[in-house]
Amino acid sequence: MAGVMESESEQSFQTVNSWRKKKEQKQFRKLFIGGLSSETTEESLRNYYKQWGKLTSCEIIRDPASKRSRGFGFVTFSSMAEVDAAMAARPHSIDGKTIAPKRAIPREESGQQGVFLTVKKLFVGGIEDTEEHHLRDYFEKYGKIDAIEIITDRESGRKRGFAFVTFDDHDPVDKIVLQKNHTINGHHAEVRKAFSRPKRQQVQSSRSGRGDKAGFGDSPGDDGNVGPGSERGSSFGGRSDRLRSGQWTWSWL
Repeated sequence: MAGVMESESEQSFQTVNSWRKKKEQKQFRKLFIGGLSSETTEESLRNYYKQWGKLTSCEIIRDPASKRSRGFGFVTFSSMAEVDAAMAARPHSIDGKTIAPKRAIPREESGQQGVFLTVKKLFVGGIEDTEEHHLRDYFEKYGKIDAIEIITDRESGRKRGFAFVTFDDHDPVDKIVLQKNHTINGHHAEVRKAFSRPKRQQVQSSRSGRGDKAGFGDSPGDDGNVGPGSERGSSFGGRSDRLRSGQWTWSWL
Protein backbone atom coordinates (compact mmCIF):
# COMPACT_ATOMS: atom_id res chain seq x y z
CA MET A 1 0.00 0.00 0.00
CA ALA A 2 2.80 2.38 0.95
CA GLY A 3 4.53 1.57 -2.33
CA VAL A 4 1.40 2.43 -4.31
CA MET A 5 1.04 5.75 -2.49
CA GLU A 6 4.69 6.60 -3.14
CA SER A 7 4.28 5.74 -6.81
CA GLU A 8 1.18 7.93 -7.12
CA SER A 9 2.95 10.76 -5.30
CA GLU A 10 5.93 10.49 -7.65
CA GLN A 11 3.65 10.53 -10.70
CA SER A 12 1.84 13.58 -9.36
CA PHE A 13 5.15 15.37 -8.77
CA GLN A 14 6.35 14.54 -12.28
CA THR A 15 3.07 15.80 -13.77
CA VAL A 16 3.28 19.10 -11.91
CA ASN A 17 6.96 19.47 -12.78
CA SER A 18 6.24 18.77 -16.46
CA TRP A 19 3.43 21.37 -16.44
CA ARG A 20 5.72 23.97 -14.90
CA LYS A 21 8.43 23.32 -17.47
CA LYS A 22 5.95 23.66 -20.34
CA LYS A 23 4.65 26.90 -18.85
CA GLU A 24 8.18 28.27 -18.51
CA GLN A 25 9.06 27.23 -22.04
CA LYS A 26 5.98 29.00 -23.39
CA GLN A 27 6.84 32.13 -21.40
CA PHE A 28 10.32 32.21 -22.94
CA ARG A 29 8.71 32.11 -26.39
CA LYS A 30 6.32 35.02 -25.80
CA LEU A 31 6.74 38.68 -26.72
CA PHE A 32 4.82 41.68 -25.47
CA ILE A 33 4.25 44.14 -28.34
CA GLY A 34 3.65 47.73 -27.24
CA GLY A 35 2.95 50.94 -29.12
CA LEU A 36 0.65 49.38 -31.71
CA SER A 37 -1.32 51.53 -34.12
CA SER A 38 -5.09 51.51 -33.69
CA GLU A 39 -5.18 50.28 -37.29
CA THR A 40 -3.14 47.15 -36.56
CA THR A 41 -5.10 43.89 -36.56
CA GLU A 42 -4.22 40.37 -35.46
CA GLU A 43 -3.70 39.51 -39.12
CA SER A 44 -1.22 42.32 -39.80
CA LEU A 45 0.56 41.61 -36.49
CA ARG A 46 0.86 37.92 -37.38
CA ASN A 47 1.97 38.63 -40.93
CA TYR A 48 4.74 40.88 -39.64
CA TYR A 49 6.16 38.57 -37.00
CA LYS A 50 5.90 35.33 -38.94
CA GLN A 51 8.97 36.43 -40.92
CA TRP A 52 11.05 35.25 -37.94
CA GLY A 53 9.33 31.92 -37.41
CA LYS A 54 6.15 30.01 -36.71
CA LEU A 55 3.65 31.71 -34.41
CA THR A 56 1.60 29.55 -32.07
CA SER A 57 -0.57 32.47 -30.93
CA CYS A 58 -1.16 36.13 -31.74
CA GLU A 59 -3.51 38.53 -30.00
CA ILE A 60 -4.22 42.23 -29.66
CA ILE A 61 -5.66 43.30 -26.33
CA ARG A 62 -8.92 45.18 -26.73
CA ASP A 63 -11.25 47.16 -24.52
CA PRO A 64 -14.05 44.82 -23.38
CA ALA A 65 -16.78 47.37 -24.06
CA SER A 66 -15.68 49.19 -27.21
CA LYS A 67 -13.55 46.36 -28.66
CA ARG A 68 -10.98 48.97 -29.68
CA SER A 69 -7.30 48.10 -29.51
CA ARG A 70 -5.57 49.17 -26.31
CA GLY A 71 -2.32 49.59 -28.22
CA PHE A 72 -0.57 46.39 -27.23
CA GLY A 73 -0.66 42.66 -27.79
CA PHE A 74 1.29 39.41 -27.62
CA VAL A 75 2.87 36.98 -30.06
CA THR A 76 4.15 33.53 -29.13
CA PHE A 77 6.71 31.73 -31.29
CA SER A 78 7.32 28.01 -31.56
CA SER A 79 10.90 28.32 -30.25
CA MET A 80 13.13 30.59 -28.17
CA ALA A 81 15.53 30.89 -31.11
CA GLU A 82 12.79 32.58 -33.14
CA VAL A 83 12.20 35.08 -30.34
CA ASP A 84 15.92 35.84 -30.25
CA ALA A 85 15.94 36.36 -34.02
CA ALA A 86 12.98 38.74 -33.86
CA MET A 87 14.53 40.78 -31.04
CA ALA A 88 17.87 40.94 -32.87
CA ALA A 89 16.11 42.48 -35.89
CA ARG A 90 14.77 45.55 -34.06
CA PRO A 91 13.60 48.23 -34.62
CA HIS A 92 10.20 46.95 -35.73
CA SER A 93 7.51 48.90 -37.56
CA ILE A 94 3.93 47.89 -38.36
CA ASP A 95 1.35 49.98 -40.22
CA GLY A 96 3.73 52.93 -40.35
CA LYS A 97 4.39 53.01 -36.61
CA THR A 98 7.51 51.98 -34.72
CA ILE A 99 6.50 49.45 -32.08
CA ALA A 100 8.12 48.22 -28.87
CA PRO A 101 8.62 44.45 -28.55
CA LYS A 102 9.80 43.10 -25.21
CA ARG A 103 9.99 39.67 -23.65
CA ALA A 104 6.72 39.01 -21.87
CA ILE A 105 6.60 38.94 -18.06
CA PRO A 106 4.74 36.09 -16.29
CA ARG A 107 1.49 37.23 -14.72
CA GLU A 108 2.58 36.09 -11.26
CA GLU A 109 5.59 38.41 -11.44
CA SER A 110 3.72 41.48 -12.70
CA GLY A 111 3.42 43.01 -9.24
CA GLN A 112 7.16 43.13 -8.57
CA GLN A 113 8.77 46.54 -8.45
CA GLY A 114 10.63 47.61 -11.58
CA VAL A 115 9.81 44.41 -13.46
CA PHE A 116 8.45 46.27 -16.51
CA LEU A 117 11.20 48.84 -16.84
CA THR A 118 13.56 48.83 -19.79
CA VAL A 119 17.10 48.74 -18.40
CA LYS A 120 20.59 47.82 -19.52
CA LYS A 121 22.19 47.18 -16.14
CA LEU A 122 22.03 43.87 -14.31
CA PHE A 123 22.60 43.14 -10.61
CA VAL A 124 24.28 39.77 -9.99
CA GLY A 125 24.42 38.41 -6.43
CA GLY A 126 25.67 35.25 -4.74
CA ILE A 127 28.99 35.18 -6.59
CA GLU A 128 31.66 34.98 -3.89
CA ASP A 129 35.25 34.62 -5.19
CA THR A 130 34.09 35.33 -8.74
CA GLU A 131 36.38 37.27 -11.08
CA GLU A 132 35.47 39.56 -13.97
CA HIS A 133 36.40 36.94 -16.56
CA HIS A 134 33.90 34.49 -15.02
CA LEU A 135 31.10 37.04 -15.45
CA ARG A 136 32.19 38.00 -18.94
CA ASP A 137 32.50 34.40 -20.11
CA TYR A 138 29.03 33.61 -18.80
CA PHE A 139 27.03 36.70 -19.79
CA GLU A 140 28.55 37.59 -23.15
CA LYS A 141 26.48 34.82 -24.75
CA TYR A 142 23.43 36.99 -24.06
CA GLY A 143 24.71 40.16 -25.69
CA LYS A 144 27.47 42.76 -25.94
CA ILE A 145 28.79 43.80 -22.52
CA ASP A 146 29.77 47.44 -21.99
CA ALA A 147 31.01 47.20 -18.41
CA ILE A 148 31.45 44.85 -15.44
CA GLU A 149 31.77 46.15 -11.89
CA ILE A 150 32.57 43.75 -9.04
CA ILE A 151 31.76 45.43 -5.72
CA THR A 152 34.42 45.36 -3.01
CA ASP A 153 34.55 46.54 0.58
CA ARG A 154 35.98 50.05 0.74
CA GLU A 155 38.15 49.34 3.76
CA SER A 156 39.36 45.78 3.27
CA GLY A 157 39.14 45.55 -0.52
CA ARG A 158 37.48 42.15 -0.23
CA LYS A 159 34.80 41.16 -2.70
CA ARG A 160 31.29 41.53 -1.27
CA GLY A 161 29.73 38.78 -3.39
CA PHE A 162 27.86 40.82 -5.97
CA ALA A 163 28.45 42.79 -9.13
CA PHE A 164 26.86 44.83 -11.93
CA VAL A 165 26.95 43.92 -15.61
CA THR A 166 25.98 46.59 -18.13
CA PHE A 167 24.95 45.61 -21.66
CA ASP A 168 24.57 47.76 -24.77
CA ASP A 169 20.87 46.82 -25.02
CA HIS A 170 17.99 46.07 -22.66
CA ASP A 171 17.01 42.74 -24.21
CA PRO A 172 19.88 40.67 -22.70
CA VAL A 173 18.85 41.90 -19.24
CA ASP A 174 15.20 40.99 -19.87
CA LYS A 175 16.17 37.52 -21.05
CA ILE A 176 18.57 36.86 -18.17
CA VAL A 177 16.07 37.95 -15.51
CA LEU A 178 13.28 35.96 -17.15
CA GLN A 179 15.33 32.74 -17.14
CA LYS A 180 16.33 33.19 -13.46
CA ASN A 181 18.52 30.09 -12.96
CA HIS A 182 22.17 30.93 -13.54
CA THR A 183 25.28 29.12 -12.26
CA ILE A 184 28.48 31.18 -12.39
CA ASN A 185 31.84 29.91 -11.17
CA GLY A 186 30.03 27.17 -9.25
CA HIS A 187 27.63 29.58 -7.55
CA HIS A 188 23.87 29.86 -8.03
CA ALA A 189 23.60 33.54 -8.93
CA GLU A 190 20.70 35.84 -8.15
CA VAL A 191 19.92 38.26 -10.98
CA ARG A 192 17.83 41.43 -10.92
CA LYS A 193 17.47 44.62 -12.90
CA ALA A 194 19.57 47.44 -11.45
CA PHE A 195 18.50 51.06 -11.23
CA SER A 196 19.86 54.32 -9.89
CA ARG A 197 18.42 56.06 -6.86
CA PRO A 198 17.22 59.14 -8.82
CA LYS A 199 14.93 56.78 -10.75
CA ARG A 200 13.37 55.21 -7.67
CA GLN A 201 10.75 57.89 -7.20
CA GLN A 202 9.86 57.59 -10.87
CA VAL A 203 9.39 53.83 -10.46
CA GLN A 204 7.17 54.23 -7.42
CA SER A 205 5.20 57.06 -9.00
CA SER A 206 4.56 55.10 -12.18
CA ARG A 207 3.42 52.10 -10.15
CA SER A 208 0.95 54.11 -8.09
CA GLY A 209 -0.38 56.09 -11.03
CA ARG A 210 -0.50 53.39 -13.68
CA GLY A 211 -3.39 51.38 -12.31
CA ASP A 212 -3.29 49.03 -15.26
CA LYS A 213 0.11 47.50 -15.90
CA ALA A 214 -1.00 46.08 -19.24
CA GLY A 215 -0.21 42.76 -17.63
CA PHE A 216 3.15 41.75 -18.93
CA GLY A 217 5.13 44.55 -20.48
CA ASP A 218 5.49 48.29 -20.43
CA SER A 219 5.73 51.11 -22.89
CA PRO A 220 9.13 51.98 -24.34
CA GLY A 221 11.35 54.93 -23.70
CA ASP A 222 13.12 54.34 -20.40
CA ASP A 223 16.49 52.78 -20.93
CA GLY A 224 18.02 54.60 -17.98
CA ASN A 225 19.27 51.56 -16.11
CA VAL A 226 16.41 51.34 -13.67
CA GLY A 227 15.90 48.13 -11.72
CA PRO A 228 16.04 46.51 -8.30
CA GLY A 229 15.75 48.92 -5.51
CA SER A 230 13.07 49.53 -2.98
CA GLU A 231 12.49 51.19 0.31
CA ARG A 232 12.37 47.78 1.89
CA GLY A 233 15.53 46.53 3.43
CA SER A 234 17.06 43.36 2.21
CA SER A 235 19.74 40.95 3.27
CA PHE A 236 22.32 39.35 1.09
CA GLY A 237 25.05 36.91 1.94
CA GLY A 238 24.60 37.60 5.65
CA ARG A 239 25.04 41.36 5.17
CA SER A 240 22.53 43.93 6.36
CA ASP A 241 20.12 45.86 4.20
CA ARG A 242 20.29 48.86 1.88
CA LEU A 243 23.65 48.20 0.36
CA ARG A 244 24.99 51.13 -1.61
CA SER A 245 27.75 51.72 -4.08
CA GLY A 246 28.10 55.24 -5.41
CA GLN A 247 24.79 56.31 -6.92
CA TRP A 248 23.48 52.76 -7.20
CA THR A 249 21.10 51.16 -4.72
CA TRP A 250 19.68 47.67 -4.95
CA SER A 251 17.58 45.19 -3.08
CA TRP A 252 15.50 42.14 -3.87
CA LEU A 253 12.32 42.89 -5.77
